[in-house]
Amino acid sequence: MDIIIKRIKKLKGTVIDGLLSSWRQKIRRGTHTIRFAMLATYICVTLVTLVLMCVYIISTLSENLYSDRTTRLFAKANIISMTAANVWDSEDENVMYLRFQDIMERSLAGTSIRGVVTNTSYTVLYDNNSEADMAGRVFMRDVLKRAIDGEQAESMFESDSGKTITVSVPVERNGVIIGGVYLAENVSSISDTVDSIQASLIVFSALIILIVAMLSIGISYIITQPMADFIEVAHAISKGDFSKRAAVKGTSEMAQMGRALNYMCDELNALDEKRKNFVSDVSHELKTPMAGIKLLCDSLIEAEDPGMDTIREFLGDMSEEIDRLTRLINRLLTLSRLDAGADNLNLSNVDITMLVGAVIRSLKQFASEKNIAVDLDIKMGTERELAADYDKMYESVYNIVDNAIKYTEENGEVHIRNYRENGMCIIEVEDSGPGIPDDEKHRVFDRFYRLDDSRARDTGGTGLGLAISKEAVQLHGGTIEVLDAPKGGSIFRISVPYAAAELPSKTAQAGSEG
Repeated sequence: MDIIIKRIKKLKGTVIDGLLSSWRQKIRRGTHTIRFAMLATYICVTLVTLVLMCVYIISTLSENLYSDRTTRLFAKANIISMTAANVWDSEDENVMYLRFQDIMERSLAGTSIRGVVTNTSYTVLYDNNSEADMAGRVFMRDVLKRAIDGEQAESMFESDSGKTITVSVPVERNGVIIGGVYLAENVSSISDTVDSIQASLIVFSALIILIVAMLSIGISYIITQPMADFIEVAHAISKGDFSKRAAVKGTSEMAQMGRALNYMCDELNALDEKRKNFVSDVSHELKTPMAGIKLLCDSLIEAEDPGMDTIREFLGDMSEEIDRLTRLINRLLTLSRLDAGADNLNLSNVDITMLVGAVIRSLKQFASEKNIAVDLDIKMGTERELAADYDKMYESVYNIVDNAIKYTEENGEVHIRNYRENGMCIIEVEDSGPGIPDDEKHRVFDRFYRLDDSRARDTGGTGLGLAISKEAVQLHGGTIEVLDAPKGGSIFRISVPYAAAELPSKTAQAGSEG
């Protein structure tokens, strides 16, 4: 039984420790959030403001109340002083005492103010406090001494009955000080009033802090809730889920951030789709020649005593498939190098006329086989030198001209024009082919896209030539577009800046692609 009790206590302690540890972790995480920071900031600012306000109100109120009471005492003391001076020379002390009594009763009626009149020797001539009647005795007070010396003095002191204000003024006759008037009043009621107001201010401040805390919680939730949504979307993105979107309302900075995050999701989703499609296309393109080679090998193996002519025919077909596979791999490597960005550009002064001429010479045999005339028209005064990477620009122009020849029927024409326009080097390649439908023009530069898939395979196309051309032109800070030719066919228009200073940096290029 004892063992069971011990185990229960141990288990209970473990559970309690676990709960405490969990709560400590939650509190620690909670105090490191923006919501807590905003709440703490609002409360601290409000608390400091209220404390300063309360201190100012209490100090100002106390000062004004005490100052008002002191002013009123001085007014009464001066009235008593002037009136007493007129009856000072009475020969009979009893008569003078009665006169002072009458003055005090009229001046201090309805108050609890103590009034004392003394001569310059501090001997009391009249005291209205019957309990501590100082008449005929010496009454020494600091404020009274200062009054006899010619000042209007005041002081305040604490006693068992509370705070007391005392004032004293001289009694003058014919410019000579003949005595002094001393008044004292208990002002504990002022202290009670100040304490009551202070207590009310504390309660009011507590209510204000409570309201501010509640508003702060609501405001911090409104401000930070979108951030929680953003974090959730970011976590989803980190796991490869690009379908998540942040809820966006209004035009605030948070809304702009949400739109930027959603835009990033869209771009990442599009990039992911392109990657998937690219992998699928590459797999398909690689699979086709490999399947052809496999089929030829199997056919050759299964053939019984094939002749040399048959072997040569099979090997020729295998060589064509290998050449096709090699072209595809080379194009993929070219795209990979272009994806590395503008930092891989080997810039030099390129004679664009000679570059286009070299492209025409390289494709002369191909054009001759289809009896296609290729001509170059250079506008008078066109600047020839261009700051460019020769190999990449050559590849770009080559692919465009090669594509034009492929899709131009026999006995057709390909016109190449070079001129300067708005500081840009323009190269136009016009063919007399069938043209490109308007709804397909924006897709012709996509990787592995073929307008006519069967025809492209017959001509050995990989669907990467125009994509390579576009990448190369964009690396040089230029653009490429496809237009309709006036007499049918298409015009591919390349625009590239002459100056190397106009080239985009790798960072800028990456930003524009995103």
